[in-house]
Amino acid sequence: MIISTTTAALSGMAFGLSSGITPGPLLALVIAQTMSHGPREGCKVALAPLLTDAPIVLAAILLTKSAAGHGLILGTLTLCGCAFLLYCALDCLRWKPPEKGPAGAPPAKGPGSIRKGVLANFLNPGPYLFWMTVGAPLALQSLEYGWFTLAAFLGSFSLTIVSAKVGVALLTWRTGPVLGSRGYEVVMKGLGLMLLFYAALFAREAWRLFSAGL
Repeated sequence: MIISTTTAALSGMAFGLSSGITPGPLLALVIAQTMSHGPREGCKVALAPLLTDAPIVLAAILLTKSAAGHGLILGTLTLCGCAFLLYCALDCLRWKPPEKGPAGAPPAKGPGSIRKGVLANFLNPGPYLFWMTVGAPLALQSLEYGWFTLAAFLGSFSLTIVSAKVGVALLTWRTGPVLGSRGYEVVMKGLGLMLLFYAALFAREAWRLFSAGL
């Protein structure tokens, strides 16, 4: 899947975009803070992955690396990644605009945006599932081509996920909640198809690992 620095960066951007605009607790908080306190507070929430993901990423990479050489274990992890991507893809393809604002948006009583964003991201199972089943294997593949390639993958992911959430905050401030727009629905469908493609790549990789481990 990762065959060069360019594909590492593109993969990081693809998954960063998917994670950045898919509805969830952190995106709901971005919108709620933006509508209650302005775009600056929404953008502060969007920075949460930069503050919370490092220990999650490191732990996931170390655990995955410890399984290196065990084809059956790596194959199982990769198959779990395939299942996770399929789940996310189906969520995107079946997504419908909410009738009344962002579903599950928490009431915002005061700014405290960075604190709220960090808590929302730490308590959200999404980042843990992504890095354990998808992100860490791709990061290790990137590392095979050098530290620069790994940096390209992690850097493009981080930059894209934050930029996507900042973009949602700015659009929300200018036009109101964007989750109900036709354009957002089209983007979600496109992300669903992209995730199906990556799920197929993971399924192929899992088959290769199982075959090598038998």
